[in-house]
Amino acid sequence: MTLIVQAKQRLGAFSLDAAFTSEGGVTALFGRSGSGKTSLIRIIAGLARPDEGRVALDGETLTDTAAGIFVPKHRRRFGYVFQEARLFPHLSVRANLTYGRWFAPRAARGESFDHIIDLLGIETLLERSPTKLSGGERQRVAIGRALLSSPRLLLMDEPLAALDEARKAEILPYLERLRDETEIPIVYVSHAIAEVARLANQVVIMDDGKVEATGPAVDILSHASAASDRKEAGALLEGTVESFDARHRLSIVALKSNRLHVPGTALASGRSVRIRIPSRDVMLATARPEGLSALNILEGRIEDMAPDDDGTVEIRLDCDGDTVLSRITALSCERLDLRPGKTVFAIIKTVALEG
Repeated sequence: MTLIVQAKQRLGAFSLDAAFTSEGGVTALFGRSGSGKTSLIRIIAGLARPDEGRVALDGETLTDTAAGIFVPKHRRRFGYVFQEARLFPHLSVRANLTYGRWFAPRAARGESFDHIIDLLGIETLLERSPTKLSGGERQRVAIGRALLSSPRLLLMDEPLAALDEARKAEILPYLERLRDETEIPIVYVSHAIAEVARLANQVVIMDDGKVEATGPAVDILSHASAASDRKEAGALLEGTVESFDARHRLSIVALKSNRLHVPGTALASGRSVRIRIPSRDVMLATARPEGLSALNILEGRIEDMAPDDDGTVEIRLDCDGDTVLSRITALSCERLDLRPGKTVFAIIKTVALEG
């Protein structure tokens, strides 16, 4: 699947001028509120016409302002999931789901009803009214309705933004299953770095209507500039579960050249996972420390140092192929005489398994 998007649009004082190409999987449009993410996804969906631009999916041109082409939204066969579930309150969950099925050409129907129900874990909800569902349950039903329309592309515009943290934690595993068990490409809009780190294969960073960077999630999100809030800055690493220590509830994850101990749920050996390490939770030492409670200490070489005007320095380390970010005070940096090329030890206080 290849999605090509080029769009220019003037919306009052705001100007959108963005372009990217996606090759399938989950492509996240990521950036702070007001950066143009929703404006761009609406153009992809056919809900808005750009002043100039082109949208094409697998060689089929859907929008081309120069050629006067604009395929209406109902003929694009795209699924769209909004911030709010937008279910029909007078219909049962089952009826809401089968409503989506009406929009799928019979010859093009892909995933079966039963598979979608199982994928999203909503089999016990089928006879209930949407008014009796939690926010997370309603969003899962909305996703199911979109999937049952057999979309060529699924567009998700901040689907978790209206949910509290508990409901987000409830629905994220289902979105991971959707990514891993279907072949439907997804464009996912979000301003939450934790969601994007967990779900996206490719990230398109947007700011003030423009694309600032695009590339694999692991590369893009491991730069401090990817985080709109310094507190969210950190490194994203990919690894494979080697084993699980049941006694201590620790997964052993192999990275490119290192291993990390990650507390939490038991995971099957061989499973691919992502590890997010916040830069604020990484201390540095010029000699290998002893007598610490920290389980994860990685040796690395300083690649880059970026001082900030708040008296801190963001330090990028190459730990034999694994990238780690650390944010420390400028005073600590001076006392340790840190500089690019110097060998240090990263003491990782917290690691977050992103699935």
